[in-house]
Amino acid sequence: MSRGKVILCRCEDVTLSDVVHSIELGYTDIEEVKRYTGFGTGPCQGKECHALVAATLAERTGASPESIEPFTSRSPISPTPFGLLASTGDSEPDPGRRG
Repeated sequence: MSRGKVILCRCEDVTLSDVVHSIELGYTDIEEVKRYTGFGTGPCQGKECHALVAATLAERTGASPESIEPFTSRSPISPTPFGLLASTGDSEPDPGRRG
């Protein structure tokens, strides 16, 4: 038995206790656990925590790990323009720079 706080999702600070609690409330599908706890919604989008939560879900519900489907990925609400990603933040060329 572990002592202290066991974090399964570092991005959203979701603990083992949070996931177990959601399962005890009857959320036995990974999508339901995601919606209840918020795991997988941070910057890593579940790349770091999905396997840990799926393993916990399988262990606590008696499901086989292979039967746990990945949660649904969703696009951002508003797309980010590529120009914004490529921008250096300079709105005017540097007059002292020779090009």
